[in-house]
Amino acid sequence: MGKLIVTDSSGKNSEVELTKERITIGRHADNDIPLADKAVSGHHAVVITILQDSFLEDLDSTNGTQVNGKAIAKHPLSHGDVISIGRNTLRYEGEAGVDDDFERTMILKPGQFGAAFDAQVSQAADAPPAAAPAATAARPTPPPSAKPMLGKLRVASGPNAGKELELSKALTTIGKPGVQVAAVTRRADGYYIVHVGGDSGSQRPLLNGQPIDTQARKLQHNDTVELVGTRMTFLLEA
Repeated sequence: MGKLIVTDSSGKNSEVELTKERITIGRHADNDIPLADKAVSGHHAVVITILQDSFLEDLDSTNGTQVNGKAIAKHPLSHGDVISIGRNTLRYEGEAGVDDDFERTMILKPGQFGAAFDAQVSQAADAPPAAAPAATAARPTPPPSAKPMLGKLRVASGPNAGKELELSKALTTIGKPGVQVAAVTRRADGYYIVHVGGDSGSQRPLLNGQPIDTQARKLQHNDTVELVGTRMTFLLEA
């Protein structure tokens, strides 16, 4: 679990553990981190924590939010990042040294790795889906619904068991840079997963016990995905 070391405009220090999915920051008293500073907007920014990773988002504040001296709109937080809001600083301390089952599996932005990686993601995501194995095709699916189905990944092993990640975006890239990275794409006919990066000598992510390659494979309700030592269940909900 990460935390923020807050130094307010008067020089007072405090610690805030990121135990909630959303931690709001602003001048109004109803924020999780209230900052008594006229340079701070009423609801200035929010820190969103998913599993072991935290992301900072500016809420269209008047004076903006900076991380390590640079203005940001959205920013994935790394250990040691210094956030500046008005005359206040918030230092993010992550758990870079923690070795748990999830091994700091990250939600990654495609643009984070440069053009070569982005091209690989795009090529893999656009590849025609491979035929599903008979065992996978026979897996039960939820009853038909008039509403669009939303996919989720639910962690099924380790200390994060039970936590969920909604796959609401067209492309969600998950994994650990340099080890295993996979992309889940949302298409009109469902969700597909592909392997898009990682250590060439390491085992590929698994779908129902079978290695995932760079050809997209369609996800079915209750499929099991194994990535960086963590087992997750894919769910479809109306």
